[in-house]
Amino acid sequence: MNGLEVEPVVPGESTFGAVLLALDPSAEETHSVLMELDDRHRPDAGAQALFGRLQSEGVLTAVVTARQELPSEFLADVVVAADPPDDGPDGPVSRRPHRHPPSASLRLASRQLGVDPEHVVVVTDSHRLVRTAVTEGFGLIVGLGDADRRGPLLAAGAHFVVDDLEALDLPLAPVSGTAAWGGGSGEGSPWNLTYTSFDPRQEGLRESLCTLGNGYMATRGAASESRAQGPHYPGTYLAGVYNRLRTDVDGLTVEDEHMVNAPDWTMLQYRVGNGYWFLPTQENVLDYAQDLDVRTGVLTRSLRFRDDVGRTTRVTTRRFVSQDHRHLAGQETEFEAEDWSGTLTVRSLVDADVANRNVREYSALSDRHLDATTVEDLGPGKVLLDTVTSQSQIHIAVAMRTRVLEENRARRSGSMVAVTPAPRVTGHEMHIGMEAGEAVRVEKIVAFATSRDRAISTPALAASGALARAGTFEELLSHHVAAWQALWSAFAVATGTGGQEGLAVNLNTFHVLQAVAAAGPDLDAGVPARGLHGEGYRGHIFWDEMFVYPMLTLRRPEWTRSMLAYRYRRLGEARDAARRAGHAGAMFPWQSGSDGREETPTVLFNPRTGRWIPDNSRLQHHVGLAIAHSVWQYFQSTADTRFLVEEGAELMVEIARFFAGLAVHDPRDDRYDITGVMGPDEFHDGYPGAPGSGLRNNAYTNVMTAWLLTRTLEMIDRLGKDYGGPLWQRLDLREDELVGWKRIRTRLRVPFLADGVLAQFEGYGDLPEFSWEEYQERYGRIGRLDLILDAEGLSTNDYRLSKQADVLMLLYLLSDLELRELLEQLGYAFPPESLRATVAFYRTRSAHGSTLSNVVHSWVESRLDRGGSWSFLTRALSSDLLDAQGDTVREGIHLGAMAGSVDILTRCYTGLEIREDMLWFRPAIPPQVPEVTFSIHYRDQPIQVELTPQGLRLYLGPGPALPVRVWVDGEVHELRAGEIRHFPVAVPDA
Repeated sequence: MNGLEVEPVVPGESTFGAVLLALDPSAEETHSVLMELDDRHRPDAGAQALFGRLQSEGVLTAVVTARQELPSEFLADVVVAADPPDDGPDGPVSRRPHRHPPSASLRLASRQLGVDPEHVVVVTDSHRLVRTAVTEGFGLIVGLGDADRRGPLLAAGAHFVVDDLEALDLPLAPVSGTAAWGGGSGEGSPWNLTYTSFDPRQEGLRESLCTLGNGYMATRGAASESRAQGPHYPGTYLAGVYNRLRTDVDGLTVEDEHMVNAPDWTMLQYRVGNGYWFLPTQENVLDYAQDLDVRTGVLTRSLRFRDDVGRTTRVTTRRFVSQDHRHLAGQETEFEAEDWSGTLTVRSLVDADVANRNVREYSALSDRHLDATTVEDLGPGKVLLDTVTSQSQIHIAVAMRTRVLEENRARRSGSMVAVTPAPRVTGHEMHIGMEAGEAVRVEKIVAFATSRDRAISTPALAASGALARAGTFEELLSHHVAAWQALWSAFAVATGTGGQEGLAVNLNTFHVLQAVAAAGPDLDAGVPARGLHGEGYRGHIFWDEMFVYPMLTLRRPEWTRSMLAYRYRRLGEARDAARRAGHAGAMFPWQSGSDGREETPTVLFNPRTGRWIPDNSRLQHHVGLAIAHSVWQYFQSTADTRFLVEEGAELMVEIARFFAGLAVHDPRDDRYDITGVMGPDEFHDGYPGAPGSGLRNNAYTNVMTAWLLTRTLEMIDRLGKDYGGPLWQRLDLREDELVGWKRIRTRLRVPFLADGVLAQFEGYGDLPEFSWEEYQERYGRIGRLDLILDAEGLSTNDYRLSKQADVLMLLYLLSDLELRELLEQLGYAFPPESLRATVAFYRTRSAHGSTLSNVVHSWVESRLDRGGSWSFLTRALSSDLLDAQGDTVREGIHLGAMAGSVDILTRCYTGLEIREDMLWFRPAIPPQVPEVTFSIHYRDQPIQVELTPQGLRLYLGPGPALPVRVWVDGEVHELRAGEIRHFPVAVPDA
């Protein structure tokens, strides 16, 4: 801190959870600490450094400013617009819309942060705002100014004064239950995500986090009163429903396939008397509460609003998407007239006039996927809407039933007429007589069906029939809650941590289940990286499924098999892609959609420059390695030989053929090289000056290819004893091919750096180091360094950096013992000190631009630095709650990171592996975790696992099952049916 500091006055022992920078509106035209006044329009270095540091530490930030625009690099959780005071140097200033006097701005900023004023630090250069902060009871007030301004600031009540923001040192810590989670908290419950204020800035984030689904369909937690406008984006998505459109972009015709935004069934408009159709705003909402109960899968929102003539109404809405019947969903809205009597007009609608506009990056692309729409009246209060996608010709039918109910469940008198308030929007309008203090409910039940469904005549008939058979809202809700209870009995993970972490574990589990729970032989769908929660990544399937399967395979292995069948059905397309590229086997796409062709765009929009730049991500052929790894892990967990015979063996063999074909022999040193690929890093698609050319000998790709060939040969040997002949004939296996694989798996080249560190790729050591601190100070969030450097005319290819874990992925997928065995098989020594050096080397060279990165680093650190592992895990658990990647969660949650973070607790901290037909346990529980308790199904046998720092407890349920062999810290034991075994564990000191 600079020389103007006086002895700080910190009230009590308080730690503050938010920093509010409030600037003198009357002076900002001539100077501002928000930006340096030059033609580059960039943030002041001190302000940028402070806010970047605060955000990296999870501390909330707000700015009160009269400036119309902030630099794009400047990030704050809350920005409040303020007007100059009436007595400013230029005389009275007329109030502009949506702006606030400076004194009110402080209160508004505190309210939007969700932090009480006594826990907020106010930093201001205005003696007026210092006095306001004192009056309003803000906890710590820091004056900002030079020596001439120090006196007035201190006299106004500042606790101390500084002239440099960068050096400001304060007792700060993240605050639970504040805007750090979009204003949400658990309110003391590990099962409820709650919000207690309406905040349009956070609405997109909350809509994704409050999505409800069942794996067949999912509906965002958007306000039912609004169409896609302003902060609101209602969306319903159906697993596997895609459509392809073409767009002319900068003279090029771009073709993209997107997961389709289906008709919005939640829409419910209402107005009091002849007033306006209500939309929630910060001005008309008096009280607001929103609660997502993840234990029951119910979203409840309650608000009170006052209209423009002073009438007050309470509105409470409950919504669910049935976990019991995957085609059904329900919404019930209760209206209470608090201080008025008259007519309430309600419209219950289904809206097919929707588009895909959830992702700003895609705004230049065509977005209308639904074509012809027909409407049919099914009787009083019932309507059927049938629409079709424009290219894929998938019919989507929505049948809706609306009822008006009194408290005694009797139908209310009043009119209900069919309406079409806009083209392709249909439903019913009701005029309901209300008395003060009286409550009335409007119930809507919907049924969805598509032409991709099995055992139907038409979607319209299927949806109509499902609706006709559907019970009341309460009946359907009861079955829905019971279905969730059954899921939680299989998937709940108890940690004893409580607080944010306990809620984050349950919330992440909840969203994974919502995205996959309908998996089965009748649903042909993969695992979208952003779930069914939004339109991020166009709804495509990446390698993220590899992070999801372990959580499922140990509890509902049939789900994993069903989703691996998505890959198997597209094996023909992958074979054709390999053939067209001049390779053998199967080359799976980096992004997959409806039919398994490569869906990765060839261009990427850079919002920092407004230009489209090349996207070479399709060079990430390692997605095939992830598929093969998932096949093998499923088999290890289930011993499902029939799966291998019918699907799994063919997948592994064809992927092995592809990677063996990529390996080119170098006779000079009798090594095989793989070139022209990208690794998981994603920031290197070539060498300096050669973007898009790919890399040579990416360590992850080469080692995992050795793993793949080894495991595929092992599988062939296993199956050959009982299933040879016809199976090998179907796979067209040749002895000379197997001999070649045996050779390649022992002679693939793996590059190294000094001290035995695995090199990310050949030539990595020749690249210069990157200036991490400089860029963090300048930009704050640097997860997308590729876009930042492109805007500067530079490239990530030129430096030692990565978007996410690359080499360290090997230690995520393989135990240290297995990795060491593979490297020794290839002729390379990899002693423990080399492993530690490798982890240490890459620990500081990742931008963590993917939410998956914290998952991998947490896993890798678990045996080297347990405290560090827990730190990475807490970031992974809350990455979507915090919107850690910067305004991306509104486009959908990050499913791989959610599943992977829970998987760390169950598999990583217990050291759970399945090897040599045994359950292996090597516990490494961090001291911050009191316990980890969960259930698994290992080869159809239920096992309860409980790990504490004192020991491991295993319980095999009673029944006729054979004993289970378990390996615990180097010793093999037998666990018999109905038996409880306790094992002391040797937890490492790290």
